[in-house]
Amino acid sequence: MAYSHYDRLTALDATFLELESPGVHMHVGSVGIFEPGSLATEDGGIDFDQVLALTEAGLRRAPRFRQKLAFAPVTGHPVWVDDEHFNPLYHVRHTSLPLPGDERRLKRLVGRIMSQKLDRGKPMWELWFVEGLEGGRFAVISKVHHCLIDGLSGVELLAAFMGPDPEYRAQPTESRWIPRPAPSGGELVRDEIARRVGLPGRLVADTARALGSLGDRVEDASHKASGFIETLSASLRPASDTPFNVPVGPYRRFDWTRFDLDVVKEIKQKHGGTINDVVLACVAGAVRDYLGNHDVSLEEIDFRTFVPVSTRKESERGKLGNRVSLLVAHLPVGEPDPRRRLEAVSEETRHLKESGQASGTEIIEEVSDWTTTSLLTAFSRLAASRRSYNMVVTNVPGPPFPVYLSGARLMESYPLVPLFTNQALGIALFSYDGGLYWGFNADWDAVPDLHDFVTALESEFEVLRKL
Repeated sequence: MAYSHYDRLTALDATFLELESPGVHMHVGSVGIFEPGSLATEDGGIDFDQVLALTEAGLRRAPRFRQKLAFAPVTGHPVWVDDEHFNPLYHVRHTSLPLPGDERRLKRLVGRIMSQKLDRGKPMWELWFVEGLEGGRFAVISKVHHCLIDGLSGVELLAAFMGPDPEYRAQPTESRWIPRPAPSGGELVRDEIARRVGLPGRLVADTARALGSLGDRVEDASHKASGFIETLSASLRPASDTPFNVPVGPYRRFDWTRFDLDVVKEIKQKHGGTINDVVLACVAGAVRDYLGNHDVSLEEIDFRTFVPVSTRKESERGKLGNRVSLLVAHLPVGEPDPRRRLEAVSEETRHLKESGQASGTEIIEEVSDWTTTSLLTAFSRLAASRRSYNMVVTNVPGPPFPVYLSGARLMESYPLVPLFTNQALGIALFSYDGGLYWGFNADWDAVPDLHDFVTALESEFEVLRKL
C-alpha cells in the first residue's frame, strides 16, 4: 500500500471551522510593531529576502503551516494534509502604509485585513510585513485560523520565528521541502470506521484505568458532572441585552492600548486578587461607562464575559491546535464603586475556579471527539444565539523579556480574538516585556465609537491605580 499522511482535527478545532458564517470569521491575529534594527535597508524599508529566509526556517519547525484542509467522505470530518502547491510568497506579504504612517492608518489596515476570510483551499494563515511606520519602524500583522492554534500555541509558534538572541540570522537552506502524499477518500473512510469501531474498547480501557484510583476518580467525576450541569445551565440563561449583542457583519475595526505590567501588579498587591481580576475589573468599569453613555439601564444588569482557559498540559507544549475550556464570569457592571467592582470580580473568579465549569466544557469536547463534531458546534451556537455571554475577554501570557525577528526588536504586540454570533466586541490581552497589551476587535457598524470604549478602559485603570 502506498505511503500517505494526514492529521485529524479534534472536535474543538473542527468546531471553529463550522462556526464560520458570512459575518463570523474564525481567525485569530496580532499586530507586532518592531524597531527595524539589522533588517533596515538604505531606502528606509526592510530586507524582505531576510524575512523570507527566516520564514523558511520557521516553517521547518512548524510543518502544520504547510498543510491545508481535506475532508473525509461520508462523515465530512476535516483532516490536515500537505499542500503540494505550497508557496510561501502567497502567505508572507509585503506592503507599506501611506504617509505619514501613523497608528490610525495602521489600525485601519488591520481592520481591513481582518475583514477578509482565509482561503480554505490553502494553508490558513497570512503574515503581512508593513513598512512606512513613523520613526522608521515596521509592523507584522499575523492572521491564523483558530482551527490551527489557540493563544498558548500561538505564543509557541511565535518562538519558531523569533527569539531572545538579537544576533540570530536565518541561513538559506539548500534542502527542498517535499510534500507527503495525501490519503485517498477510501483511506479516510476506512480510518474513520476503524476509529469509531474502536471507541467502545478505548472506553473500557479508560474505565479500567480509572478503577485503579477509584476514590480520586469518583470525586473527579462528581466534580466534572456538577461542572457540566452548571455549564449547560449557564448556556441556556440569556445575559442582559446590550449594544454589544447584535448580529455582526463582515467588516472589522481594530484598536489597542498598553498598560504598564508593574502598575497592574501593584494594584493586585494592594487590593488582592490576580492580574486577570484587575483586567476584568477594568473591563467592568469601561462597560459601565460605555453602556451609561448609550442610555442602557444599569440596574440589575447581568453582564457576562466568556473567559477561555487553557487546559494545555506540559506534555502538549509545542503542539498546535486548541486546548481550552470556557468560563463564564458575571461582571459587576451595575456596581458604581471601582473598589467594590474589583472585590466582586475577585470573588467571582474564586467561585469559578472552584465550580468545575472548565471540566464541564471538557466533557462536551470529549464526547464530541467520540461521536460527532456537530455536538460541540451545536452547543457553541446555542450559547452564542441565546446570549449566554456578552463579550469575550482572553488573556495570554507572553515572554517577560524582549524578543527579536532577525535582529529587529519587537516593541509592542497587540492580539486579536474573533467575534462570535451576536458578539460585536472581543478583547484580547498579551503580556510581554513589562507591558500588558490590549487588542480590541469590533464590528465596524455596531461599534463605531470603539475608541471611546478604549478611553473609558484607560480611565478605569487610572482610577484603580489612584485608589
